[in-house]
Amino acid sequence: MAREPEQLPPREAMEFDVVIVGAGPAGLAAAIRLRQLALADGVDISVVVLEKGSEVGAHILSGAVIDPIGLDALIPDWKERGAPVTTPVTEDRFLYLGPAGELKLPNFLMPPLMNNHGNYIVSLGNVVRWLGEQAAELGVEVYPGFAATEVLTDESGAVIGVATGDMGVGRDGQPKDSFTRGVELRGKYTLIAEGAHGSLSKQLIKDFGLRDASNPQKYGIGLKELWEVSPERHRPGLVQHTFGWPLDNRTGGGSFLYHYGENLVAVGFVVHLNYENPYLSPYDEFQRFKTHPVIRPHLEGGKRIGYGARAITEGGWQSLPRLAFPGGALLGCAAGMVNVPRIKGSHNAILSGMHAADAVSDALKAGREHDTLEAYEEAVITGPIARDLRAVRNAKPLWSRLGTFAGIALGGIDMWLNTIIPGTGLGFTLRHGKPDHATLKKAAKSQPIDYPKPDGVLTFDKMTDLSFSGTNHEEDQPVHLVLQDPSIPIAVNLPEYAEPAQRYCPAGVYEVVADRNGKPRFQINAQNCVHCKTCDIKDPSQNINWVPPEGGGGPNYAGM
Repeated sequence: MAREPEQLPPREAMEFDVVIVGAGPAGLAAAIRLRQLALADGVDISVVVLEKGSEVGAHILSGAVIDPIGLDALIPDWKERGAPVTTPVTEDRFLYLGPAGELKLPNFLMPPLMNNHGNYIVSLGNVVRWLGEQAAELGVEVYPGFAATEVLTDESGAVIGVATGDMGVGRDGQPKDSFTRGVELRGKYTLIAEGAHGSLSKQLIKDFGLRDASNPQKYGIGLKELWEVSPERHRPGLVQHTFGWPLDNRTGGGSFLYHYGENLVAVGFVVHLNYENPYLSPYDEFQRFKTHPVIRPHLEGGKRIGYGARAITEGGWQSLPRLAFPGGALLGCAAGMVNVPRIKGSHNAILSGMHAADAVSDALKAGREHDTLEAYEEAVITGPIARDLRAVRNAKPLWSRLGTFAGIALGGIDMWLNTIIPGTGLGFTLRHGKPDHATLKKAAKSQPIDYPKPDGVLTFDKMTDLSFSGTNHEEDQPVHLVLQDPSIPIAVNLPEYAEPAQRYCPAGVYEVVADRNGKPRFQINAQNCVHCKTCDIKDPSQNINWVPPEGGGGPNYAGM
């Protein structure tokens, strides 16, 4: 049993005008815009960005095909400045896969908003690293390796900053010889840009009732491998998306395959987390997908050089919470600004960061602090982000209700109508159904899935793939996957749902093993965690709480 922690010394405090949590597209865009405005006005605005990854970009994972609208607005001369955005889309394919064949959807049938010409294939991690450099040149203080673990509030309840986690705490909760107390970073405004289902975002949404008037957030899990292929197989600029096999009609999801860079192919698979069968393994569906005769030729003879996984927000327009609260705001994926049919969110993330920066800049000029940034919320719900999300608002709920075939067809009609008469569509806005943790059927009413054994060439086991994610954690630290009730995995989840954590986790964190008496025991391999947050989202008992581990821990994605 862990001991009670010893009395800790007080934390040091640092004062800034603006504190930003998360060095992703949204957080860095906000920081860059704030400094741009400050320099234009001849004033000084102190801005700090905290990043839990070991370096800027270490935890960034995305396909990614980006719409440059955000970059164009933030840094109009991004090409001249050497942004790593160099592979324009040259061919755009949409395929429906059967077990052995495919049906190509003619591009002219696709709603115009689905057209990827004019967009770019990138490593979003590299783009974010470049944005970090631009921020630093403008005078932003960027602190990687520091995880924000606590929201600071004043006596009125307004947010006044965050605190970073203590470093050098042992698994028993006691300080080790390397112990270092966390630091308080206080700001007149605090912007939360920590990505999908972040720990501080969850707390703020709950504490301020930000989701009281919105639908539950919906999620998918995205899995990705980066491959290096031979030059004769490389087709720079090719973008290919599929739906269908290996998923059944009731299970939402699909794939992406992008050729870009120096003989690189990004291949990935997304499974919507409202799936019903507890025996489904998103990771194994991804591996099976790569064996399809349409996919295999892209990868044969190549070598996998990277792997990762991440939860994706899919709720869209209906699931946007209130974005501003006293003292701060939610940005980008922390609020859920991904356009699901387009499989894009970085452009909206950047735009949200700019909107937030504009609102903060005006507030600081007026001498305000710690109030609610109503102007930020107004800019989001009336501007380009709203237009982007409203046009596709019914795609996800139609898919969930009607299945893949009918759902995608009717969703396409809705998007076409939105193109012809913006803002109309089918004339209604569907609500999302249950939260994703409530959609699993009982194991007794579900069919186990027999997945093929990996061949070690095209398909791989989880642990082998995990070794290509750069994941590392200090082992002697408190487990950051916290069970509210340690008995539930074996007493409830195992008999009722065959303990699905063994399968929905893409990194082998959770296992059911036999103890010395032959009885089942729930084992958490926290050092494997890639910070995808799927467990926190999908656990049917809502018993797992993901909290940040010691700063710098987790994956270290290169070129992802």
